[in-house]
Formats: sequence, C-alpha cells, structure tokens
Amino acid sequence: MSALNELLNQSAARHDHLCPRQVLGVRMGLLAESELDLILPQTDKRLLTIVETDGCFVDGISVATGCTIGHRTLRVEDYGKVAATFIDTQTQQAIRIAPRGDVRLRAGSYAPIARNRWAAQLQGYQCMPIEELFTTQNVQLTTPIEVIVSRAGLKAICETCGEEIINAREIVHVGRVWCRACLLGAYYTAAPVLTPSLAMEISR
Repeated sequence: MSALNELLNQSAARHDHLCPRQVLGVRMGLLAESELDLILPQTDKRLLTIVETDGCFVDGISVATGCTIGHRTLRVEDYGKVAATFIDTQTQQAIRIAPRGDVRLRAGSYAPIARNRWAAQLQGYQCMPIEELFTTQNVQLTTPIEVIVSRAGLKAICETCGEEIINAREIVHVGRVWCRACLLGAYYTAAPVLTPSLAMEISR
C-alpha cells in the first residue's frame, strides 16, 4: 500500500488534486508491472503504453509506469475510454487493461460512509481487489512496434505543403511523398485573413 500511496501523491502533485481516474491509472500501471514482470516506473524505454483517452487518468499511468510522451513511450489513441494497452517492446507481449463495467457500483461497498459517489470511487478504487477493478486481455497490435516507434533521424518533406515530416510518418501515394494532413485531411483549416473590412464586419 505504501508504494500505491507514494504514486498517488506524485500523481496528485502533478494534477493539483487526486481524483478517481488517477487512482485507476496508478493501479492499472501497477497491474501492468506485475503482468509483464517489469520493474516500474521504468528508467529506460522498454515499456510502451497506449492510452485510450487523455486527462487525469493518464497522469496516474505516467507516474506508475514512467512512460511519457516526451520519451515517446506514451501514446494517445483517443477512443474516449479509460483503458490502456501496455507493451513490452523486448518480448512484444501486450496486455490491455480496462475497468470492469460495474466498477463504480462496486466502489460504494468499499467506502460505505463516503459523502457522495465521487468520494466513494476515490476511496473504493484504492482498496478494491484488483480482480474486481479491472479486466485484462492479451492483445496483438495491428501495427508492428517497429513502425509505431520508428527510428531517430528519419526525415522526409511533404511535396504538397513543403513541411518536414519526422519519425517515418510520411505516406507515399501515387509516386509522391505526402504528410498525413495533406493526404488524409487535417484537424485544422486556415483561418481567413483578417483585413480591416472583415474585422469591421465581425465586430458588428
């Protein structure tokens, strides 16, 4: 329990408070450590974690595993799910962990005097048996680890926008090199140039 408390304190410091999803993230990371037989938080880049949402849940996972976006050992595939897949890049064993569907209801029985459901989840998630908290599933990645991680120093230039592409994320299509934004569509569009006349129209 002392290891759990220490990690929860670290997560709370990073997030400015402690919330139920941080507890799930920390305990999920501790379960991955056990299931994959690793020593976490890691000091190398052996573990790759793919989370299925962003937010406070990821803070808990990060402090428990040592995986970070900056070290390219933490990736977000935003499915809007409080779930994550942990991959041992040496053995290629991968395990996906997610909360059980009734975990919120179960938490209440472990915190019967909690003042509300949020507090019950915060307390209950910390002491619930792991088998009541999570489901685990051995999985196989649809994209090879080598492609996900890529190699340092790889660069290409998009022949449409002229911007540099790193980490082998370019796409070669009909004999041209494309960035994903130009070929598949970007998450942004160019804003209109704000001329004096347009600014007056907007302000009316």
